Amino acid sequence: MNRVHAWLRALGPAGIVGIGVLFFCVPFYFSAVRPAERELQAQRLAAERLRTRQPYEPVSANNPAAELQRFYGLFPPIQSLPDQLERLYGIARQSKLDLQQGEYRLERPRDGLLSYRITLPMRGPYAQIRTFVGAALTEMPTVSIDALRFERKKAGDVQLDAQVRLTMYFRPGDESEAK
Repeated sequence: MNRVHAWLRALGPAGIVGIGVLFFCVPFYFSAVRPAERELQAQRLAAERLRTRQPYEPVSANNPAAELQRFYGLFPPIQSLPDQLERLYGIARQSKLDLQQGEYRLERPRDGLLSYRITLPMRGPYAQIRTFVGAALTEMPTVSIDALRFERKKAGDVQLDAQVRLTMYFRPGDESEAK
């Protein structure tokens, strides 16, 4: 106790205030500065994404056929189906998921976009499944998640059996089919 009093006397009032400010700075840094840095990084990434996006083209009601053609142009052609599937499997590999044999079905409506419905059974921790779903929706904007089902064998089990139903949309290979 005497050492502490001697040490405080040696520091003096300015030293004690300095130590108090130092102790205040640590929680302030983690509660205010770090979140602000993360927000700044997120804003920079958003600005970079906006900069690399294609310029906005206003829709004109004068030429509906051209508008429809432009809309179909946003979707990949059906010929790119194997590449899109490989991309999806790559996202699953990056998420470290164990994909099991899935069900695949191509639906060809009379008019419009083609729908490729996929049911993927998978096994892994919830965080990895969530990462897969988020990455698939982010990296593949023409994919929609139709259903998610989770099942756990035991209450304390970390591994989940999941089933993800999703749909990939494609434009028809023959442009006359799109009309």
